[in-house]
Amino acid sequence: MTWPPSTTAICMEMGVIYIDTGPLLARHLAHDQYHEEAVADWKRLASSPQRLFTSNFVLNEMVNMLAWRAGYRFAVERARNLFDSPRLTILRPNEHEEAKALTLMQRYADQKVSFTDCISFVLMRKHRIRRVLTFDRHFQLAGFEVWR
Repeated sequence: MTWPPSTTAICMEMGVIYIDTGPLLARHLAHDQYHEEAVADWKRLASSPQRLFTSNFVLNEMVNMLAWRAGYRFAVERARNLFDSPRLTILRPNEHEEAKALTLMQRYADQKVSFTDCISFVLMRKHRIRRVLTFDRHFQLAGFEVWR
């Protein structure tokens, strides 16, 4: 293996979990239907050696939703913590991957899968990430394993 290892090599060799918007949001919102589950999941992740991945699209979605529901200052503080986290790798799609995501969105139109989820699917496949922390059934529909 070359050094430093590529993101794909890391994903293939280590325990890796992709983080979707729901668990990022629900952990901070006590009134969210998934709050208790999200808090428990984050406690388990904190004591595990899992590498965590997400995308800039997921973070965009989370920050905006958190701002609307809990306030902009609160959202900015939480976002900074995520961007500064040494455990979280933020994946960013290129134009080709965005085009692939649009194709997936068209394929899953009857299921109303979001563009953000389709970006996640493309990035997860590219980096060979099989497991995802999510409350969204669309990830299983696309063939990924939900981590619990």
